[in-house]
Amino acid sequence: MEITDKVLEVLRTQGEPLNAGKIAELGGLDRKEVDKAMTRLKKDGRIVSPKRCYWTPA
Repeated sequence: MEITDKVLEVLRTQGEPLNAGKIAELGGLDRKEVDKAMTRLKKDGRIVSPKRCYWTPA
């Protein structure tokens, strides 16, 4: 499973907007890898930000 898929999975299972640090913590992932994955997901339009620094699946 790719890191982007893991990030999306964490966001979907939590059901609330999360920041990158919380995603890394809940998914047992490296924060830098989460940041890179979120950059790709934002560019692809797969995640959106309902409030500053918090993200949900699109």
